[in-house]
Amino acid sequence: MYVDESGDPGTAGSPTKYFILSAVVIHEASWKNVLDDFLKLKRHFKERYGLMIKEEIHASEYLQKRVKFKNPISRNLRLDILKKCLDWMNSRNDISVFSVRIDKAGKVNPFEYAWDILIQRFDNTLAYKNFPGGTGDDKGMIICDNTDGDKLTTLLRKKRRYNPVWSRMDVDAGSRDIPLRAVIEDPVFRDSKHSFILQLVDVVAYFARQVYEPNKFVRQKGAKTFYGRLHNVINQHVTRNTKNYRIVEL
Repeated sequence: MYVDESGDPGTAGSPTKYFILSAVVIHEASWKNVLDDFLKLKRHFKERYGLMIKEEIHASEYLQKRVKFKNPISRNLRLDILKKCLDWMNSRNDISVFSVRIDKAGKVNPFEYAWDILIQRFDNTLAYKNFPGGTGDDKGMIICDNTDGDKLTTLLRKKRRYNPVWSRMDVDAGSRDIPLRAVIEDPVFRDSKHSFILQLVDVVAYFARQVYEPNKFVRQKGAKTFYGRLHNVINQHVTRNTKNYRIVEL
């Protein structure tokens, strides 16, 4: 599971109301095909837009007024690149996407709360074999940018030993201790400029946030609904919520 965040997890003086985590899940048997095919897409971007293969795809930077590229690319074309990334993901049958949105109001630690929910949904969906390509007793690992890496590692280790899960059907039923069953190892931290797949997740996370807090340019271009372009690959098993493209909302 490749994960990226959007928004600020802070609660004091934060410019954002929400903190969002997005995930792209790929079975290890499909990993090389996904990587090779995305490399083909980046070659298309080089031919069509002049975007060099080594130039990182970073959604929030792409949609700023002025961004330095080796070959100048207009902001409208940069938005088109991001849209094509979403459409490319949506065309596949070997990846799965889901997102968690945390309303930070009243949350003591939005970062830990969001990751707790994301990890739990990942573990449950793995355990019930509800990701594409699942065969037998599959296990999963988490790959992400090194944002508060020590905190995330501590949280994951804790959930592996003690993991209280509250009933979604009956809040008065209390919680059950269900240690993680399918998530293995500590998180793996990568710099997104060295990971094509993390660059894809960056695009997913950016447009997940635009569902709730669209910026001026996104509103002007009608891109607030771009997360919905992933409708074929948004995992249907992660949440019962059918609103806002099945984003887990808490």
